[in-house]
Amino acid sequence: MENRTKLYLLTGFLGAGKTTFLTNVLNDLEGKKVAVIMNEFGKVGIDGSIIQKDGMELVEINRGSIFCSCLQLSFVSALTEMADRNMEYVIVESSGLADPSNIGEFLEAVKVVKGDVYDYSGAICIVDGLNFLEQVKDIETVERQLKFAHLVILSKVDLIDENKLNEVKAKIREINERVDIVESINGKIDYNFLEKDLLEEDWLGVEETTNTPENKPKTLTLTYDGELTKERLTQFLDIIKKDSYRIKGFFKLEDGWNQVDVVNKTIDYKLTNKGENISELVIISKIGPQIIRPIFNAWEKVVGKEMKLR
Repeated sequence: MENRTKLYLLTGFLGAGKTTFLTNVLNDLEGKKVAVIMNEFGKVGIDGSIIQKDGMELVEINRGSIFCSCLQLSFVSALTEMADRNMEYVIVESSGLADPSNIGEFLEAVKVVKGDVYDYSGAICIVDGLNFLEQVKDIETVERQLKFAHLVILSKVDLIDENKLNEVKAKIREINERVDIVESINGKIDYNFLEKDLLEEDWLGVEETTNTPENKPKTLTLTYDGELTKERLTQFLDIIKKDSYRIKGFFKLEDGWNQVDVVNKTIDYKLTNKGENISELVIISKIGPQIIRPIFNAWEKVVGKEMKLR
């Protein structure tokens, strides 16, 4: 069939650098018809506002994983709708906690409705060089994403030494012995995967996904109508970060609006010209609803003014 849309799946654990990588890929595809289907666990699409570009279609699917039965219909209908728009590329950025092993089922469902419109071109997994060895011990999803990857982008290699780099690569090879591993700094790679056949080595087929409505992580959104100092916000984040997989959002600080990103122990601030009226953080909990009280306690102790958590 002529002109099938190339479909890529972008996976990688929370904070590995998927959105940064995606931003760079979209720059490479300037002038092409590109759609992004972005899946986040929070109710608020934080990343969508970072990657928007002219001429790009963006669909956000929030509140869970697109590979879980709870959002299957939303994902299939987004893919079906995109099929009518004659896109050259569709990139699906899955949530960092998503297990993509059943992607084949979705493509089959779309095929039934629309015919063979998508040329599935592979799963690209971003691996966080700095935090991967800790994550893979505790979190099954990290291993599942790697197992079903056709290309691994190893991010943050500038932050680790050669011994750790070799250890990370050895662990990746243990899980997926055939996948290409490409090193990356700040989401930039000297590698044109768009021109390569990532699937020539074989596709692993479909397995039952481990994402279920029961194991969906608890996601909370904190909103605050006011300004904080960076020092205060950092104190607050330092208290709650050990119980969170990921914290991200936009906050008004003394130097203006900041994009806030917390992964493991690292808190990152980046000035942004996003003029919101209200500060907003999405918190993905490691300990379920039990995180609610510690958040309120930490906020009361450090800030002491009213905020909302939902």
